[in-house]
Parts: sequence; C-alpha cells; structure tokens
Amino acid sequence: MSDVDDRLHRRDVLKRLGMATAVAALPTFRPRMVAAADKLVVGVIYVGPRDDYGYNQAQAQAAAAIKKLPGVTVVEQEKVPETTDVQKTMGAMIEQDGATLLFPTSFGYFDPHILKMAEKYAKVRFAHCGGLWTEGKHPRHVGSYFGYIDECQYLNGVVAGHASKGKKLGFIAAKPIPQVLRNVNAFTLGARSVDPKITTTLIVTGDWALPVKEAEAANSLIDQGVDVLTCHVDSPKVVVETAERRGIFVCGYHADQGALAPRGYLTGAEWNWITPYTSHVKDAMAGKPMVNFLRGGLKEGFVKTSPYGKVVGEPARKAADAVKAQMMKGDYVIFKGPLKDNTGKTVIAAGTRQKQTDVVLEQMSYLVEGVIGKV
Repeated sequence: MSDVDDRLHRRDVLKRLGMATAVAALPTFRPRMVAAADKLVVGVIYVGPRDDYGYNQAQAQAAAAIKKLPGVTVVEQEKVPETTDVQKTMGAMIEQDGATLLFPTSFGYFDPHILKMAEKYAKVRFAHCGGLWTEGKHPRHVGSYFGYIDECQYLNGVVAGHASKGKKLGFIAAKPIPQVLRNVNAFTLGARSVDPKITTTLIVTGDWALPVKEAEAANSLIDQGVDVLTCHVDSPKVVVETAERRGIFVCGYHADQGALAPRGYLTGAEWNWITPYTSHVKDAMAGKPMVNFLRGGLKEGFVKTSPYGKVVGEPARKAADAVKAQMMKGDYVIFKGPLKDNTGKTVIAAGTRQKQTDVVLEQMSYLVEGVIGKV
C-alpha cells in the first residue's frame, strides 16, 4: 500500500469511528513549532465536489497552485458537510497526515467546528474562508481570509445593465448572509448606475447546493420577464445552463462558466484564492504570526473578472472597464450615501462612504433600493 493510500485508509477508519470517540481518545497533537520550516503539510476541505464549476473549484485551483511550492504537501477532502463531519476530517488531517495549516473552506465550518478544534489543537493554523474573525473573541491561530468580490459583482451589474432590454434582472442566492447580500446589492447598484429603473428580483434557495431549486428559481425568474441572471450558490452550473437553454443572458460567479453558455455569457466574478493561500503558506513556513484578517480585492489580486462574452457590446465594455480601472487604483467606493434599502429606510447617510475595508460591510443585513425580495 502506498503512503497516500495508507493515509486515506487511516482517515476513513477515523471517520467511521466517529468524532465523539475517535478524536477524544487521541492525545492532543503537538507539532514541533520552529521559527521557520522547509516542509509543510496543508489540509484543504471542501463542502462540495472540486469540479463544481464554482466555489469549490475555485478553492481547488488554489490548492493545486500551492502544491507546486517547494516543501509543501497538500491533502484534500471534498464533499464534507457543515456538521461534525468536518471536525472528523480536520482531526484526521492533523493526527494522521501531520497537517499544521488547514483551509476549511465553507462558511458554516467556522462556528462551532473550527473554533472547537482550535481549542484542542493550539499549534495548528486554521485559515477559514469568509468568517468574521474578531479581536479578543477568537484564537490567534485562527484566521479569516476573503476577497472583495462585490467589486466584480458590481462590474457584472454594469454589463448586465447594458445587456438587459426589459430592465429586469434576477439573482439566485443560497443564504441571506452578509457576504451574499453584499453581492446582491453591489450587482444591483452596478446595474442601476446604467439605468436607475432597473430592478433585481431575488430568490433565496436556502442552501449552498440545491440544483433542483436553483433550476426552478431560474425558470421562475425567466418566466417573470428577467433577461439577465446571476447567482451566489456554490455551483452556478445549473443557473448558467438554464439561462443559456432559455435564451437569456447570464453573469457567472466563483469561476469562469463561459464554456457553459457560449451564446449568453456576459462576464463573471471570479475568485483568485491563490493569493491568500500563498500568503498563509509562506507565513507558516517562515514562522511568522498568523494574519487573522486577510482581505483584498481586484487591486490586491484576490478577485478577478471573467473575459467578456462575444455578446457584450463596446459601450458595456468601456463602461465596465472605466469603473474597473478606478477599482484597481483603490479609488472606487461602491457603498456610499445617500443610500436607501428596499423598504425606503436610509442605510448609509449622505456624505458617508463605506470603503471596502470598512468592517461594517461584512455585517450587511439589508437589500438596497431596486432589489425585489426579503431577507
């Protein structure tokens, strides 16, 4: 049996034993911490399949990149639900594979699962995607990385605003958490910068991967006259393919889905997780303190836009490129007052500018004017 097969076998055995007994029975792992190391084992955990044309695929692309770094070994586990199963997987990677840096990538992994494991493994670094690490509340060996992908969603909205004939856009979302609402709002604001009469109808499915509900939502929105769709679900594949089949435009998310909709794909908002992954790996190998709150946008290379589809006209390209150029300089502010939510309440006062680094944006709980839907 090869070393890889042996590790997989031992991990499967540990999973079958169950977290309550298996991990509790094992001694707390204490990896030798030194100022710098020439070898590092990194564990990456996905909530869905690595080839989902979406969130997990974008993370897997970063994992593939850090595998090429000298001295780095990567162990991966896909299709791990946001339950105690992820605790079992983390425990196995640490105990059996010797991982001292983990990337548990799904939002629901953070509380309580990562926090619980962090109590047991005080010298293992946990880099979580999207959670809001808080000074004085969360451990120093736990961190949060994320990207300002709402910049790309705003650009999606600009292009969608030019493409739409009926002024009706649609957004399919998994859960009404702040990161999702921020994308819905940015997309809508981008579109309404082209035409203030444009609306975005929002449908929330309830979970990250519900392909049947996503297809139903897409068809329902199209039946209501929506002529451009986008989404924030783990795998946009169903939404993109449904839009293409029904003959409307679509903007992608997470990764490039252009190949799935050659006629109707406009552009997309993509992650470039290679940037934060590489940063965390290099810090771990150098023995530097963990960066607990790691963020960046287009300018910092955390996010990127998909190539324009053939159907995108020159006016749309020029308008989006002009805004993107400002974002690359760090000069463009998406959320600024006066701004009202879709109930008429002022959420950002006149004269107030909330820049990307403003943590209040990561606590967003409203939908802006122009969004049809509730949270």
